[in-house]
Amino acid sequence: MPDSPRRRRLRASTALLPLVLPMLCAGCGGSSGPPTLTVLATASLKEVFGEMETAYRHAHPGSRLRFEFGALPEMADRLSGHDRGDVLVTADIASLEEADDHLAGPGRVVAHNSLTIAVAPGNPYRIRGLHDLARPRLRVVVGAESVPAGRYTRQVLAKAGVTVRSSSKVISARAVLDRVRGGEADAGIVYITDLRSAGIAASSVPIPADQNVTASFAAATVRDTEHKKEADAFVIWLTDPAARAVFHKHGFQLPGRHH
Repeated sequence: MPDSPRRRRLRASTALLPLVLPMLCAGCGGSSGPPTLTVLATASLKEVFGEMETAYRHAHPGSRLRFEFGALPEMADRLSGHDRGDVLVTADIASLEEADDHLAGPGRVVAHNSLTIAVAPGNPYRIRGLHDLARPRLRVVVGAESVPAGRYTRQVLAKAGVTVRSSSKVISARAVLDRVRGGEADAGIVYITDLRSAGIAASSVPIPADQNVTASFAAATVRDTEHKKEADAFVIWLTDPAARAVFHKHGFQLPGRHH
């Protein structure tokens, strides 16, 4: 039978199928790349995580991170909602334990910190240590009892044997710093790394080592994340040498390798 133009077109179309089908299937279903991880983190990590994203993307090409910073009550509300994020990073272990129902595991310590007294530039009230915070007319702001900054503050005051009548209790160390920087308070207790972020807007009065505490920042994977593998990998990476270098650069102390 003669080879008609119609038969020749049919053979040509059939020959193209092995090339066309994979291209079509590549666009069907699934993700076009790695997922974007949402990391819920304490506001005291804003600067360090701003740089951490670059280091993580260098180690994991194509990966994407979205950081949402806030105080512990805000993160607790987020965990109780529909869009819970993928990773939680807090300023103390107790906060992870309180959120245990929403987490996939106990988490791990990724950095340490300590406390200092924040005062106005130049220390106009000549505060020399924790005992000076007991002055009756001094406006002192501290973290609330239910948040990490408040828990650590009560520990250092107890170690120093000092009772402070605070003029205000706020929801985070950054909120304490903001009150001092804005002139709404004469002094407050914050993380040492917070003072670094303030630049010339605040001065620091050191707390002696025997009165200070070690603040342990910890991270954990959120239980209901749709990206558990990637979230677990990020939590583990936070103790990687590259991540440790960024923490150290921003003034954090590094945990032992066993964490």
